[in-house]
Amino acid sequence: MKCRYVLPVTPSALPVTSLAILLLMVLFTFSSCGEQHLAKKFKLSLDKTEYKLGDTISIDLKTDEPIKYQSVTYQFQDVSGEKPSTDNTFQIPTSGLKLGKYQLKANIKVGEKSVDIKQWIKIYNDQKPRLYEYEIINTYPHKKSSYTQGLEFYQDTLYEGTGQRGSSKLMKIDHKTGETYDHVRLNDRFFGEGITVLNDQVYQLTWRSDIGFIYDSETLKEKRSFSYGKSKEGWGICNDGKYLYKSDGTPKIWRLDPETLEEIDHIQPTTHNKITDKLNELEWIKGKIYANMYQKDGVLIIDPENGAVDGVIDFRKLKEKVAIDSPESVLNGIAYKRSTDKIFVTGKNWDKLFEIQLKEK
Repeated sequence: MKCRYVLPVTPSALPVTSLAILLLMVLFTFSSCGEQHLAKKFKLSLDKTEYKLGDTISIDLKTDEPIKYQSVTYQFQDVSGEKPSTDNTFQIPTSGLKLGKYQLKANIKVGEKSVDIKQWIKIYNDQKPRLYEYEIINTYPHKKSSYTQGLEFYQDTLYEGTGQRGSSKLMKIDHKTGETYDHVRLNDRFFGEGITVLNDQVYQLTWRSDIGFIYDSETLKEKRSFSYGKSKEGWGICNDGKYLYKSDGTPKIWRLDPETLEEIDHIQPTTHNKITDKLNELEWIKGKIYANMYQKDGVLIIDPENGAVDGVIDFRKLKEKVAIDSPESVLNGIAYKRSTDKIFVTGKNWDKLFEIQLKEK
């Protein structure tokens, strides 16, 4: 498509101020067209666009015709480097990089102009996830009316967040009896999602309302609310004692500042051949993020540094031990009790809470 700009009216019909603005628009349009035309003359040549962790990304800048340029600056994730026009090749080792799909960017300086060209690259883990099964240690009652979205122990108290508009809650639970001894209801317009507890504060997400809530962990009194940033939906949330980690249904898990709720950066949970998405309830266990796979009977074990999926827990047989009334009654709820070093799991509208011990297959 050719770039062009058509004057809507004759210049004589415009006031001086409007004419000046229009001329600036025309100049900007032609400048942009020139840069687009110039950018099309360059191409990033890669040996491939999908790599394994440990591979080296080799990049070669090619042109359709001889063009004099001063330098090219490459940027990929947090790696950047500048090359003069006499050296148009660049290599990036993937060791130490995050896994997933990221954009490689090259900024080329040509005379007084500067143009960008981009290329998407995928980096997969170099190992398959380890497979885990489980042993049931104890079985406890769980309220079947609870559409579980978040589950977490804090100072040996079990907190649970539930979903569905009109019945979303934040609760304190006696995990041995399944009884609720304190709770707060969300406004009927909110669909409750994941929860986590950090520094005596409970963080609760909502699904598509672009809002989360912070409560006092002792009284469950709401302290304030917060808006999402780049992640527009709320799914799961956990913490490492310093930062929050939030999933949003996309292949991203965001790291958040717990005070400002600013999204600092993100990882993309990735196996040896797939970038995963739709990760729901999250739990931090011994330096790893455990993530429920939405509508699947499994939990991923994720490295929070680079997104590598180190393990997969197979919970398919667990579903046979609960009364299932709806296709929506899926596995969703994982909590770690540090004092006993045990993991607890349940699901949406499940009538049981299971205390388990993991073991590698």
